[in-house]
Amino acid sequence: MSAPGAAGRFGLAGRLRIAVRAIAVLGWFVACLILYALATPLPGRNPVSRLFLGGVLRIAGGRLTITGARPTEPAILLANHLSWMDILTLSQATGTAFVAHDGLAGNLLLRFLCRLNRTVFIARHDRGSIGGQIGQVQQGLRKAGVLTLFPEGTTNDGVTLLPFKSSLLAAVDGSQEGVTVLPVWIDYGAQAAQIAWSDGEPGLANVLRILAQSKPVPVTVHLLPNLSAAALQDRKTIAAAAREAIAKAADQRVAL
Repeated sequence: MSAPGAAGRFGLAGRLRIAVRAIAVLGWFVACLILYALATPLPGRNPVSRLFLGGVLRIAGGRLTITGARPTEPAILLANHLSWMDILTLSQATGTAFVAHDGLAGNLLLRFLCRLNRTVFIARHDRGSIGGQIGQVQQGLRKAGVLTLFPEGTTNDGVTLLPFKSSLLAAVDGSQEGVTVLPVWIDYGAQAAQIAWSDGEPGLANVLRILAQSKPVPVTVHLLPNLSAAALQDRKTIAAAAREAIAKAADQRVAL
């Protein structure tokens, strides 16, 4: 898949859409910062981060549909991963926070936004820190109520569901009793390959490409049934069961 590397590679209409949407996101960001500060002293979780991400989804052209029962807290969601838009859709659909690799924390703006949404940063490639990761996830789950992890470990091409890395599920395997674990299929339909952030495409290029689109982006979040107790025996059974459930749901839609 080839992608433009800068806004100048788009036609006039595409550049106008990028500009209008970028200004709208900036204005919405400022407004939500004010709302976030006003809501901070109030009891309970601050709802403004979810409001902000949902607004960005709408500005970017996303049109969300949700199927299945919403998770009962505390819950861990295991989802396929195509794009940065997955963050917007899942947050809007469930109010979830996210488990992310600590490399994102190196970007000041991303770290700030992630912290507002109660993101849990873990060192995925440091096997010696698994005990600490479990504690981080448990603490994050208590604060957020719902946490999402992307077991593929990266974004896919919108066509192929990558293997689920069981090493990423050590924290899920060690989660406390009473936590439900459910697979989630994020479905962009016929536009999946166009939305997907893959093939070494720079992040900014992917953002601009999506913002330049004239068509809306329909996305369905399928909240699949909770994994059974048998599937939760260890991280390998969790990975296999979650991937099988998502693959089966995707195959059923294609077959229709």
